[in-house]
Amino acid sequence: MWQGKVESIYIAPQVAQPVVSVPQVRAVFGKGLEGDRNFDPNGPHSPEHDPENEVTLIEVESIEALGRDYGVEIDPGSSRRNIVTRGVPLNHLVGKEFRVGEVTLRGLRLCEPCQHLASMTEPRVLKGLVHRGGLRAQIVRDGVIRVGDIVAER
Repeated sequence: MWQGKVESIYIAPQVAQPVVSVPQVRAVFGKGLEGDRNFDPNGPHSPEHDPENEVTLIEVESIEALGRDYGVEIDPGSSRRNIVTRGVPLNHLVGKEFRVGEVTLRGLRLCEPCQHLASMTEPRVLKGLVHRGGLRAQIVRDGVIRVGDIVAER
């Protein structure tokens, strides 16, 4: 049994715009994170809602390893993921439900690094974050996620 925590939370109000660090965010079933670019029903992913765009997570340990192993130093917000965790084995949560504070999420698939991320940071993130670029998750039970919340198996 493991237990981790939320280190930081980020939303990006517009596509390709800088992310904003927030102390908490409301997670809404079937929509995503309030204030994030994927939440707006008239946003870039309309008219179809894709659960894979509701929430993204990344382990701070992966960001630290990127610096240590590849010499690529990025701040957690530059990962373009919504929730940065510590002590959470995200790769093992594909297909499983887990709690983030009062919210329940279901891991859908790994969130591999993409060319867009590389263009906004640096090309070596593509290799440095392969299989440790995070997790795409769907909101199963909504509520508020706060920095410092416990992340645990359900």
